[in-house]
Amino acid sequence: MKYIIMGLNKLFFGLVLLTLAFFLPAGTEKKPKILIIGDSISIGYTPYVKKHFQDKAIVVHNPGNADHTGKGLKLIREYIGNENWDIIQFNWGLHDLCYRHPDSKSAGHRDKINGTLTYSVDEYKANLDSLVRIMQELTDAKLIFVTTTYVPGNEPGRFAEDPIIYNKAANEVMNKHSVLINDIYKKSKSIHKAYGIGNDDVHFSDKGNEQLGELIVSFLEKEIRKL
Repeated sequence: MKYIIMGLNKLFFGLVLLTLAFFLPAGTEKKPKILIIGDSISIGYTPYVKKHFQDKAIVVHNPGNADHTGKGLKLIREYIGNENWDIIQFNWGLHDLCYRHPDSKSAGHRDKINGTLTYSVDEYKANLDSLVRIMQELTDAKLIFVTTTYVPGNEPGRFAEDPIIYNKAANEVMNKHSVLINDIYKKSKSIHKAYGIGNDDVHFSDKGNEQLGELIVSFLEKEIRKL
């Protein structure tokens, strides 16, 4: 009788498990939450990142354009909010190294001849340091910094060599705080030459944004597996 009862208990337990497996919807496991903070370059590639991770992770971009590190310092708490992010990917740079003049006729009043630099490399470095400190205080999320992308030679408000200088400074900050770095600068240069909007514009065509998205996806995939 004892063995009959034990057998019935096992059978009952097995039936319960089968019932749960049948009625519980597929994909109820917790999806990682990824916040992307960045400028118009990140706005361009984020749809491709979202599409790739649609069944694997929740991907959110900060509202609008994160612009430069000064704006980031004002809004970083709002960007992070009360969500329990698993990964926060961020980048600033293109707006920090941009020169602007109120009389310039180019979009955004860009003017690298007569304009004023938004933030010097030292100011950029200090702002990034503050931003990383704040993020590490606000969240336990894994932080990933994405380097500034390529600037073509005829861009009216930016010098082509400045992303290299600013990226070097940014990398020093990230290494100091043990923040992961997804260095896409060199590949963004080749992508821009093939799929950039023009030699006077930092932005990319749809195909270029897609290829940038692939660089982001491949890095995020590896980090998601480590969560």
